[in-house]
Amino acid sequence: MLFRSFISMSNFSEKVSDNNKQDAKRSKKDYRDKYFIKDIENITGIKAYTLRIWEQRYGMLVPKRTDTNIRYYEEEDLKYMMNIAMLNANGYKISRIAEMSREEVQRRTLSISENSSSHQHQISALSTAMFDFDEKEFNKILSINILKLGMEETTVNIIFPFLQHVGVLWLSGTIHVAHEHFITNIIKQRMFVAIDQLNVLPNANAKKFLLFLPNGENHELSLLFASFMLRSRGQKVTYLGTSTPLDDLNKIYKLHNPDVVFCAITNANSSMPVQVYIQTLARNWPNTKILVTGTQVVKRRDLKIPSNCRVITSPDDFLVFLDQITR
Repeated sequence: MLFRSFISMSNFSEKVSDNNKQDAKRSKKDYRDKYFIKDIENITGIKAYTLRIWEQRYGMLVPKRTDTNIRYYEEEDLKYMMNIAMLNANGYKISRIAEMSREEVQRRTLSISENSSSHQHQISALSTAMFDFDEKEFNKILSINILKLGMEETTVNIIFPFLQHVGVLWLSGTIHVAHEHFITNIIKQRMFVAIDQLNVLPNANAKKFLLFLPNGENHELSLLFASFMLRSRGQKVTYLGTSTPLDDLNKIYKLHNPDVVFCAITNANSSMPVQVYIQTLARNWPNTKILVTGTQVVKRRDLKIPSNCRVITSPDDFLVFLDQITR
């Protein structure tokens, strides 16, 4: 997590300067669970200068101050501003919103969220539920969208963009590891349920896919979604899940003899360099198509991809590959 420093620069004496540094350290510790104006901007998309204008003109939000006179906001303020952002994006003038009570703002926002088909509105609603650690509401939003759109479209157009937004918030230090664990576990549960509920038998000409994450990798959402996409299209899947050692992979490969191997690499701290790992897979199984995805692969331009390997850049790219091999 990236924490902010509140070091006060002054022209006072050395003693006063030392006191300011102590205050800064105390601010860092005591206010780390609060939200600063940059956090509000990152989460809501409302620019900091706009927030200040709204505060001055409408008195919509009254920030508190740290010992070093830095403005910050409580969690209730954050949720209020997220709701304001959604109403404003749906045509409500800020002067009209300022006349509403917080309860009315929340009520109108919930109505928009439940009745709107806008993907961005659903992402905003998921963000609100995440900050609230509201499992019931988070699941409700997912359920409504899955019923309307199906699991695949919900994942591509809502869940994945939402996770990208969460990634930005994480890098900016706006959210904690608890937020990431909270949403990831809920989404994983929904993926497992969706896969379990599939009632699709393998096609007569189905290909055999072996899905796994490398040793030390635990981020399996993309792998689970790949499993769902394959099973829903009548393909055969052997799912190994997270942190699979290479020695075990070789044994399972000999046992199942898959047509395609699929893995996702997102961990930058892997014990084996990405280039070496990909080359090892290609060398071990030269007659098998190997698909690789994940941020450590997709965002790299320096990787040399062996001829029997292919980088999957998106769900659409994966569907193109499936169409090619199942014709």
